[in-house]
Amino acid sequence: MIDNNQLLRFTTAGSVDDGKSTLIGRLLYDSKSIFEDQLKSIENTSQKKGFEGIDLALFTDGLRDEREQGITIDVAYRYFTTLKRKFIIADTPGHIQYTRNMVTGASTANAAIILIDARHGVIEQTKRHAFIASLLQISHVIVCINKMDLVDFSENVFNTISNQFESFCSKMLIKDVRFIPISALLGDNVVNRSENMTWYQGAPLLHTLETLHISSDINKVDARFPVQTVLRPQSETHRDYRGYAGRIASGVFRTGDEITVMPSGFLSKIKSIDTFEGALEEAFAPMSVAITLEDDIDISRGDMIVRSNNKPEASQDIEVMLCWLHNKPAKPRAKYTIKHTSNEQKAMIQEVIYKIDIHTLERKSEDDTLCMNDILKVKIRTTKPLMVDSYRDNRTTGSIILIDDATNETVAAGMIV
Repeated sequence: MIDNNQLLRFTTAGSVDDGKSTLIGRLLYDSKSIFEDQLKSIENTSQKKGFEGIDLALFTDGLRDEREQGITIDVAYRYFTTLKRKFIIADTPGHIQYTRNMVTGASTANAAIILIDARHGVIEQTKRHAFIASLLQISHVIVCINKMDLVDFSENVFNTISNQFESFCSKMLIKDVRFIPISALLGDNVVNRSENMTWYQGAPLLHTLETLHISSDINKVDARFPVQTVLRPQSETHRDYRGYAGRIASGVFRTGDEITVMPSGFLSKIKSIDTFEGALEEAFAPMSVAITLEDDIDISRGDMIVRSNNKPEASQDIEVMLCWLHNKPAKPRAKYTIKHTSNEQKAMIQEVIYKIDIHTLERKSEDDTLCMNDILKVKIRTTKPLMVDSYRDNRTTGSIILIDDATNETVAAGMIV
């Protein structure tokens, strides 16, 4: 029964010391998802650190530096299962210099848990993480107002912070926002209902996660097949075989479909769709297949096979909402490598259209600097056309990353608008 459970990916975000790692530790501990040897190791480490009980944050803070400093540095992924659902958790750091890691952790999430310290309310990092969740089009945002035990489990404090967040997020496109008062340290409203907050009539966090409706973020309409490699077997039985291998980004392909190869524009029909297990009549995202065509066409890595009646935009000039990830600012008109599906090109940031003021969500067109954690709308020019859709329509063909050619470091992640 558990094997057939639906999978929910969720990320946690919040400011420093809001209790993200403690919350996940509490989820794992109270749902009995901890192995005995792991629990014993955490108990021993907690005793060495002088804790009377268990330091729940140690269940996720696995790096030595994290344990020594008591902070989360890297994105920590954890897996657990209940009778109703399987989960993958991405625990992201709270320090502002690690905001870029939140973009990484949230990029594949179905839901986001944003923690707020009940003593501090909505602060800059709260707004930043909410805005990133909105940019990445995460369907469900669960706002956990933590450390309610430090404000005497006050309903007024909970309502005030909820109203603050609702007022801010009304300017953004988030479909579903829920508020839960919790104490991760004591376990109130995490797995079990709190006896200290009887005024809260909603469900605890785990029950909320188990019952969230998960809608697929895969575009089922626009057929997109980025070619990763060309298969030319040298065996006697497959000497004339030419297959184009890759992973279907979106939509459905069937044998006999009329297709266009982009950016060349050559036309053909699908002859066969092959997998390791055998040929298929149809294939859909996110399956990995090899497609053969009825015509011999020059196709290479980075090209895209699409249905002829439904083509993406092929352009060398694209507008992107960019999150700058690197600790060094961008150099004026510097050249980067842009990665989009299986396509790699040289690119240059031509223009900063505007920068987002994270406090007010206002657009600042007079500031054209790109510094760490900045969120901006930019215009990028590439050496050859990219076959793109908007991120709103297609997460796979609507996202890019920029890489510094000198250091080979990823400096930015972007969503095509």
